Amino acid sequence: MASTQLRLDLYSDSLSSPTVAAAVDVLADQSGSDARGAVFTRSEVVDFILDLVGYTDERPLHKMRFLEPSFGGGEFLLAAVRRLLSAWRRSEGKHKDTMTLWDTVRAVELHRDTFFATRQSVIDMLESEGITPRSALDLADHWLIQGDYLLTPMEGRFDIIAGNPPYVRQELIPAPLLAEYRSRYQTLYDRADLYVPFIERSLSLLAENGNLGFICADRWMKNRYGGPLRSLIASRFHLKIYVDMVDTPAFHSDVIAYPAITVIGREPAAATRIAHRPTIDRASLDALARQLTAETLPKGSTVRELACVAEGDEPWLLEASDQMALIRRLEQTFPTLEEAGCKVGIGVATGADKAFIGDFDALDVEPDRKLPLATTRDIQSGAVQWRGQGVINPFADEGGLVDLDRYPRLRRHLEARKDVIAKRHCAQKTPANWYRTIDRIFPALTNAPKLLIPDIKGAAHVVYEAGELYPHHNLYYITSGTWDLHALQAVLLSEVTRLFMTTYSTKMRGGYLRFQAQYLRRLRIPHWRDVPEALRHELAEAANRRDLPACNDATFRLYELSDEERSALGGSGADDA
Repeated sequence: MASTQLRLDLYSDSLSSPTVAAAVDVLADQSGSDARGAVFTRSEVVDFILDLVGYTDERPLHKMRFLEPSFGGGEFLLAAVRRLLSAWRRSEGKHKDTMTLWDTVRAVELHRDTFFATRQSVIDMLESEGITPRSALDLADHWLIQGDYLLTPMEGRFDIIAGNPPYVRQELIPAPLLAEYRSRYQTLYDRADLYVPFIERSLSLLAENGNLGFICADRWMKNRYGGPLRSLIASRFHLKIYVDMVDTPAFHSDVIAYPAITVIGREPAAATRIAHRPTIDRASLDALARQLTAETLPKGSTVRELACVAEGDEPWLLEASDQMALIRRLEQTFPTLEEAGCKVGIGVATGADKAFIGDFDALDVEPDRKLPLATTRDIQSGAVQWRGQGVINPFADEGGLVDLDRYPRLRRHLEARKDVIAKRHCAQKTPANWYRTIDRIFPALTNAPKLLIPDIKGAAHVVYEAGELYPHHNLYYITSGTWDLHALQAVLLSEVTRLFMTTYSTKMRGGYLRFQAQYLRRLRIPHWRDVPEALRHELAEAANRRDLPACNDATFRLYELSDEERSALGGSGADDA
């Protein structure tokens, strides 16, 4: 992946076309907060972030510039203005000139109704602080911008940028606007969510020695789509602070994604200070902020320091240093899962499960046009217990779709459901192929022994399937022409695999991990030829018995873990499990 460099010429032009302007207007008028990606931050967390970025009233804030890229209801903006006024009054004494505040704040909001409501709140606050109505109105209208932050020109740089950028998936953005974003932002890569270019733009506006502090989902820190943004930060900035906010009430509403606070400085790279799951009350957060921003960490601090977290576009490893050292050793010593002869894949996505999937015996199509299907429900117990579902296969063995004239029962089944099937994006893109499933189906996979792994799970849930079922799209699978799959199952059930998943995977609310192909492919294992015969049998037997302590013990010896490395995983094997 190419190194990402900041482009400073992206923001000088206005909206490039009437189509883009119309798309922006549509978003500005949307009513639902979910569609706008609006999630509002608790005031204690807002104050915590402002402390972390150094926007405190002990400093001459009236000589600094503050930017809030998506101010919403004003949680960050109003708190920042309150601190600004406190610092201003302390510095200027009785003879205060509001013109000294003129260039101190910029804040942007796209949604019109929200913009005007928060604008009024800013005016009311300024007046309550003794500023005349005329000056309050002038300041608010100079500070606040109604528009699209990613397209709105900005003058100069900012010492402090803080906020909670919108969390919006690409499919919710009008196509012309998404194309415009892609032309401007190198970090809007693959399936990146909207907060990724928000971070890129904010970094481009950050002054020398300035700080950016955001709270948002952490997926970009490890996912493939975050690579360009991670590369940009590694090359030009310092990841100063990371605070893991999983399962904390950081927002006024529940969120599924795993949120984190990051503070990034425009300064030479150095160690990163890390804290996990703070208690959300003012006293606890105040104390934690003092530790995270102290010149040197106090003795007994719960804050950790890690060096070299941001390295190129590599996922950020934010675990304990001894666990990071173990991961790095395994990566340097052993091949990846696929280099060792294993294949990782994901089951079939149809785009219209109700049309393509049903009771296997009741699917009224030709026998060679359906396959028995494995779903997550079939493996809940830890062993395969097939519930009788099947999937229709519209693909010919030699490639392409089958001729429906040769399969009258299949034609009848599909055409009875054509209104649903033909509405899918893949069908509208190629109308002649309207009856294809999103993913190509390869019947030979049905007969291949495989390991099945659900996408989202609290711990590894790896089930051996003997070669009778085709996996559904919520299941990842592993096949191998070299490794014994029962022995591999033991490795995947071990604490070593959990460490890899915890390190590289994004987490969901409740501590659930994503066991996705991109993370499974990062696992390291020895070549099967290098595994001693006795250990091969021990691994396979441990998996067959579902004996997790035995899986750990055998896997620890497979990787030749030292006592210290075993301790980093929370135990030494069977005796500790």
